[in-house]
Amino acid sequence: MTPYTDLFCDFDDTLYDTRGNAILALAELYDFFHLENHFERPDLFYDAYWKTNVELWGLYAKGEIERHYLIVERFRRPLSLGRGLEEVSEERCLEISDKFLALCAVKPGLVEGAKELVDYLRAKGYRLHICSNGFHEVQYKKLRACGLLECFETIVLSEDAGANKPSKQFFDYALEVTKADPKRTLMIGDNFSTDIQGAMGAGIDTLFFNRWQADFVPPQQPTFMVNRLKEIEGIL
Repeated sequence: MTPYTDLFCDFDDTLYDTRGNAILALAELYDFFHLENHFERPDLFYDAYWKTNVELWGLYAKGEIERHYLIVERFRRPLSLGRGLEEVSEERCLEISDKFLALCAVKPGLVEGAKELVDYLRAKGYRLHICSNGFHEVQYKKLRACGLLECFETIVLSEDAGANKPSKQFFDYALEVTKADPKRTLMIGDNFSTDIQGAMGAGIDTLFFNRWQADFVPPQQPTFMVNRLKEIEGIL
């Protein structure tokens, strides 16, 4: 019998197909703002966006940049590569960001097997809690759009915790608000640095969803590791 009573679940790209939904939203954004007038091909904008976004979220997770800087720069940098867009104002970046987040927030796409896994875990009697670095207003909209909001007992967000994963402060806050016993709690996530190493630092067991790189060798051994969400049913 599993020793766990509480499951901390990352949301973006663990359950919710954030990247897949964002790809759709970026295409709509490209058309809405007529970026074809500034880029020879859509992929030149898309590739620059993804490179910048990954870099900035990594800095944000470490607490090295603020939310506002992330929101502005993840569009200023890729847009500045477009013809006639060398100087992009902050106001323009915020306008584009607002539209992008609005487009993303209504996308319902889930990672393969996510809904089935959540239903399975609920039926088994686990207490389920979202643990996310995402922005408050956006995460709740996405949770509603994909139909998972009512499936979780607690939504723990970094803005409420006052710290981002992998900070121990985030996980201490999550344990406090959920009243979970760290010895009977398991963290499930796809980001080894923020989800897994962060939980390890707080004394919480971990299940690494190795979604992105099949041959990835963890620098530290998680309690469990799977390549597909379906495999979790054989563990819990």
